[in-house]
Amino acid sequence: MGLLMALAIALNFLENLIPALPAMPPGVKLGLSNIVVAYCLFYLGGREALFVAVLKSGFVLLTRGVVAGAASISGGLLSLAAMGITMRLAGKGPSRYFAVSIPGAVLHNMGQLLAVSVMLKNTAVFYSLPVLFLAGVLMGCVTAALLRVVLPALRRVTPSGGAGREQFSRKD
Repeated sequence: MGLLMALAIALNFLENLIPALPAMPPGVKLGLSNIVVAYCLFYLGGREALFVAVLKSGFVLLTRGVVAGAASISGGLLSLAAMGITMRLAGKGPSRYFAVSIPGAVLHNMGQLLAVSVMLKNTAVFYSLPVLFLAGVLMGCVTAALLRVVLPALRRVTPSGGAGREQFSRKD
């Protein structure tokens, strides 16, 4: 768990070095650290995924402030809930990563938007909702694809080889 947490923090830090995407609202990112949360949910369990999501948000709070920390925890918890529910419905096979990651990314954006709206007492942020929805779908696809690519490396850093939650075949 320590290695996975370190990886999530490192990915979060690296992602913030990438300049903002042109023509996108502030805060739209790839969500690279969410790959680790999704991995934990799929292969280690919900408690482990929650642990990584909460500690990752703590890192955001410490490095970027209260508003960013609140947005991170709100988005992370809503995303994790959506991914947990969707995972139960998604079944097996490689497409399950997309079926789980897309709603997770969309609801991560919605959770962040809600937190920012409440903290800043400003509902004007909801004008960016359509763009954030589309960005969530796109970034959810990116996260799912990257999870499939990095699975072999992630299997090496977990003691059970990532088979604690479910066994998977070479086709994954």
